[in-house]
Amino acid sequence: MPRIQEQVRDAERHLAAVDPVMAGVIAEHGPCGLAGTRRDPFHTLCSSIISQQLSSRAADTIQTRVMAALGALKRLEPAQLAQATHEQLRSCGLSNAKAKWLKHLGDAAAGGTLDFVALKKLDDETAIEVLDALPGIGRWTAEMFLMFALLRLDLFAMDDVGLRRGVNMLYNKGKPLSDARTLKITRKWAPYRTVASWYLWRVADPVNEIWV
Repeated sequence: MPRIQEQVRDAERHLAAVDPVMAGVIAEHGPCGLAGTRRDPFHTLCSSIISQQLSSRAADTIQTRVMAALGALKRLEPAQLAQATHEQLRSCGLSNAKAKWLKHLGDAAAGGTLDFVALKKLDDETAIEVLDALPGIGRWTAEMFLMFALLRLDLFAMDDVGLRRGVNMLYNKGKPLSDARTLKITRKWAPYRTVASWYLWRVADPVNEIWV
């Protein structure tokens, strides 16, 4: 069994031991599938920019156009974005801002300003700060990136609507909890808050899974 899968199994056991509510959720939804979600870092960031404020269908359509226009077969590469023109990206249906952000991301990754090897070596908060400084990449996107591209296991995105909904449903009968109360609940899940988040998304919306 790959190491990440072993860590996720350890996480399930830990969460069940420290939180009876989470134990019930794990029993209901089964093993966490996080270990199978690792994604190419650069392509993941490109997808996150393209999909902002769009439906899944619209985002998929535009991303397909971008990949076709740049000759990308399976995923977008830094050099392809670095060589693309603003007009070329706009013609795929991207907004002016998104075209600029993608171009900047391609330039940064191709030129080495954004080094994914170095990024993987940073602690969570420092990595989030590096990504948050990029145009078009906010804290939430950075947190999702660390969760699903780098498979960091101890993150809880306070601004994620689905996660907050899941916590509210499990611990307050669906009524909104304060940030302080939410933080108190989630701290007990450390060092496996990402795995707990995977389950919270399923509680919040078991049909339409976001990201995972």
